[in-house]
Amino acid sequence: MSRPAFLLSWWPWRSAAYLTTGAVAGAVTLVALVTVAVVCGTLALTVVGLPLLAAVVLGGVPVAATERLRLRLVDRAPAAGQHRDPTVPGLWAWLTTRLRERATWREFGHALLFAVVLWPIDALLVTVALLVPLSVLATPLLLATVGDGRETKVLKAWLVTTWPGAFGAAVLGVLLLALGAYALGAAAGARAGLARLLTAPREGDLDARVVELARSRVRLVDAFEAERRRIERDLHDGAQQRLVGLTMALGLARLDAPPGPLADHLAKAHEEAGKALAELRELIRGIHPKILADYGLEAAVADAAERSSVPVDVDFELPGRPPQAVESAAYFVVREALANVAKHSGADRAQVHGGHRGGRLFLQVGDDGRGGADPSAGSGLTGLADRVSVLDGRLSLSSPPGGPTLLRVEFPCALTEAADRCA
Repeated sequence: MSRPAFLLSWWPWRSAAYLTTGAVAGAVTLVALVTVAVVCGTLALTVVGLPLLAAVVLGGVPVAATERLRLRLVDRAPAAGQHRDPTVPGLWAWLTTRLRERATWREFGHALLFAVVLWPIDALLVTVALLVPLSVLATPLLLATVGDGRETKVLKAWLVTTWPGAFGAAVLGVLLLALGAYALGAAAGARAGLARLLTAPREGDLDARVVELARSRVRLVDAFEAERRRIERDLHDGAQQRLVGLTMALGLARLDAPPGPLADHLAKAHEEAGKALAELRELIRGIHPKILADYGLEAAVADAAERSSVPVDVDFELPGRPPQAVESAAYFVVREALANVAKHSGADRAQVHGGHRGGRLFLQVGDDGRGGADPSAGSGLTGLADRVSVLDGRLSLSSPPGGPTLLRVEFPCALTEAADRCA
């Protein structure tokens, strides 16, 4: 609007159209709301009238939808409603959903404001900023037609009897029209901002995007876990079985071969095949341990503690099984923590403690080592923290210099029966 090109663009006329349609729509809204309120008030003494009272509140929904369509005249940003879809089909579900939404009541407030206050202001702005300058601009035409070239009144207040006066009024009308165009643009922008705030707030869009982002992150975690299980299953049932068969074949060939260079080569090949099989089994266990899938988190944590090079005391018991994504994330937190204890802490002993209470699964891993753990130093805890946060969990680390170190993780989740998960 600060550029002169604004006057030569379509925006002044779009602003005028927005305010003009607002005046018409507001008047229609006022008549409709008053009519519905009178009818409902008349029928309020009967059973039929009580449900109709909801129609007054729900009247703001179509008004807001119309307002969002009108916003396209002056606002290029898309305007979307904030209503949720009912969980079940049917008119009753739709009514109860709408009446419980804040968006419905906000739109009802907008409809009342629109019908009582805003549309008269729109009409007044269009009259003062557009119709008055056009009336002054048309003075020469009025003098030539209505006034027969002798005299005419401008705005029924200013008498013009000469042609120079008429053309001077026309010049004044052009200036007033330019000023009115800027006034219409400013007023339309303010009206559109208020309408968007009440019928399509951008923060509502942001909340919806945040919710959808959180859901997409959870879906990605589930897909990632499913892919991990598929890879583990393929390696276990495919490559591992082939390596087992190869190792057995080399062992039998080694027994049948006479002493000599061939037997030595077979022995070396048998040994390398055994190492490859052991590495593959360790890789499979790292991808998604079978004990976790078959027996649950409690057994998997106990297995990880037994495999640790540092003695680990385990105090962990669950009455059921958490969701698969939570189960997997909790297990890998424990395994990574125990690996860090063995590599960096210099501890003589570690502890794993956990359980489920208050709708939350919690696990903590501590040691009596030197402390001073830094998550940013490549310990793998940063990635685990990201994985925990995707599941709305929390991971905290306490590791002062000199120790002890305590890692705690919590997940909000419900437990299912172990039999249900294993079925």
